[in-house]
Parts: sequence; structure tokens; C-alpha cells
Amino acid sequence: MAVYVYSIVATDHPQRLDDLDGVGDPPSTLRTVAAEQLTAVVSDAPEELRPKRRDLGAHQAVQERLMTDGTVLPMQFGFTAPDDDAVRAVLEERTQEFIERLRALKDCAEYHLKAAMDEDALLRQILLDSEEARRLNEQIKSGGNPPDLPLALGELVANEVQARQNQLAVETLDALDGFARDRRVSEPSGNDFLSVSFLVPRDGEDGFRTAEKHLADELGSDFDLRLRGPLPAYSFV
Repeated sequence: MAVYVYSIVATDHPQRLDDLDGVGDPPSTLRTVAAEQLTAVVSDAPEELRPKRRDLGAHQAVQERLMTDGTVLPMQFGFTAPDDDAVRAVLEERTQEFIERLRALKDCAEYHLKAAMDEDALLRQILLDSEEARRLNEQIKSGGNPPDLPLALGELVANEVQARQNQLAVETLDALDGFARDRRVSEPSGNDFLSVSFLVPRDGEDGFRTAEKHLADELGSDFDLRLRGPLPAYSFV
């Protein structure tokens, strides 16, 4: 039977799982598959697994419990293997790789930051700073001008927006990088100009959160910084 894989830990990890349920309806029973130096936390895999709230919560609860007792390599939701033997074979074949990752993640947690700026505020700033943008905008408002002016203004503003967002992303990373052991930048979505995960040592979390708050205060109300964490280090596995 296919197995659902939650996490990989060192064999000496406490693995306190007795009061937790696995994914599925009815909930599956958690168990472990052990190799010499590594152990995988698994359960039977449901035939039809969907990212429903209960299953996502069960997956996350396993990660959070394991995090409280030691270092964990969290698998993404929905990761399965053919059977226990297949899981054990991977643990044995990739022992050194997984041990190195556990060592890299030791005493760390992931924090994920998304950042956006109010579009109207950004446009006002561009019109305030750019003489060319102001000139084009005034010509358009006065009427009776060539039809390509809105396009020219649109291209100028788009280029300015991209340049300013890139610079803001760099400044944000510079302000927080010193508190993190590693980071992973992903493609932002929607109005965000930055989406980044930081690997933060547990003894430096207070400093990291304080630095993020100072950055948010410094940027002001036109900016929206959303910080989530501490999280299992999904982005660094």
C-alpha cells in the first residue's frame, strides 16, 4: 500500500507522535520507517488525497510537534512513496545528503516575508519625482494631444514601478539578511514586490522579528509587510 511521508528526522529524535493523527478520513495512524541513522514519519496514504483544511492541518501538526523536539526535514504536503521498503531504501541511499541537510537546519526555523506597496502611493511618488511623468500626465489631462501619450506614460510608469520595486526588494533583503543563516527568494504574486523565506537561528528570532518591525515602521503605512513564522523549513529541504 502507498505510504504518505511527512518528515525525515535523525533516529535519536524523540518522535513523540502518540496523540497525533495522520491525513485521511478517517484519520490514518502515524508510524515510523527507520534506517540506520534516519527515520521517516509516515502513514498509510489515502486513496484520494486533497488539500483540505483537516489534512493540511494534520500534516502541519506533525511538523510542528517534531520541530519542538529537534531538527526536521519536512516534506511538502502530498508526498507519497510506493511502500515502507521504498522509503527505507531512499533513507539508506541518501543518508549523507539528508544528514547534511539536518545539520544545515539545526536550531533554525523558517520565516516567510511578503511585501507590497500601495499602488496609488507608488504612482503619486513617481509623479512627484519624475518630471517626464508629470509632463505627460499634464498633457493628457489637458486634452487634444496625440493618442500615443497614454501609452508613453504607461510605459514610463511601468518601468519606474519595476525599478523602484526591485530597489525596495534589495533594501528589504539587506535589512534582514544579517539575522538569517540562509534565504530563498521566490516569484512574488499579485501586488507583492517581494516573496522570500529566511532560515533564522532559534536564538536569533527575537532580533529578526525586531528588525522586521523596525523596517515596517521605517517604510510607513504605504507598505504592507506580512511575516509568517516560525515555520518548518520547507523552503530549505
